[in-house]
Amino acid sequence: MKQTSFPTALRNASSRIPLGLGFALAVAFPRLNATAQEVNLGAANSYAVLAGTTITDTGSTTINNGNIGVSPGSAITGLGSITLNGGVVDMGDAAGAQLALAAAYTTAAGLTPTSPNDYTTFNGGNLGGLTLTPGIYRFSSSAQLTGTLTLNDQGNPDAVFVFQIGTSLTTAGAVVTINDPSSTPGTSVFWQVGSSATLGTATAFEGNILAADSITLVTGSTDLDGRLLAETGGVTLDTDTITAPPAEAPKGGGGNVPDAGSTLLLLGSCLAALVAFGRRSSALLR
Repeated sequence: MKQTSFPTALRNASSRIPLGLGFALAVAFPRLNATAQEVNLGAANSYAVLAGTTITDTGSTTINNGNIGVSPGSAITGLGSITLNGGVVDMGDAAGAQLALAAAYTTAAGLTPTSPNDYTTFNGGNLGGLTLTPGIYRFSSSAQLTGTLTLNDQGNPDAVFVFQIGTSLTTAGAVVTINDPSSTPGTSVFWQVGSSATLGTATAFEGNILAADSITLVTGSTDLDGRLLAETGGVTLDTDTITAPPAEAPKGGGGNVPDAGSTLLLLGSCLAALVAFGRRSSALLR
């Protein structure tokens, strides 16, 4: 009996399926790796304000949805002028929170890019007037923010922004916003500051500040959606409003947050490869 076989051209075309899919994956894979990383605050998540030495309030400050505490210091000056909504003065757990802060700080400072598109090094200059997408942004020394910095999460409520600042962070009338009304302000924005952070008068700010030394909010009703977490120094407040966002655990087990659109890009690339193969196969069968 004569053996029936596929035409040689069709067999060759069918062998191109793995090759086509491999090409599609190769095109999409760099974008799958384009991730920023969530920083796990651990026990520090429950704190809106955490200091190493002292917390000082010289005005009338309101703190929402978070505790305040000091460790290894114990002094809170002006406590009577602080209004706590949804939080308490928690000194007992502050030592554990400081350990968690130290780990989170080290993590944030050591993050490296998974794609060049996710990593930008700034050599000084002002962040005001810029629009940034999710990723890791490094300052070798100090960082300034005057004007409006827009953080565009590209429609992904899990988008992560990490700012690595070698020395100090200073703001003056700055506004940090996230361009997605479905996002909770400040949840996945992290400012790792090598020394001290100073937020100027009338600053509207978003993000969790992890400072190696101290944090100062200058007089003038600073509005902060985030946390003030100082490792070794103090936190100074003066007529401010601080709202801690909900605690958010790292994604994907190790903390990688997929870049918005990566999955769609992968599917689209694979589909394009399959369509191209289908057309080729149809032509061979005619």
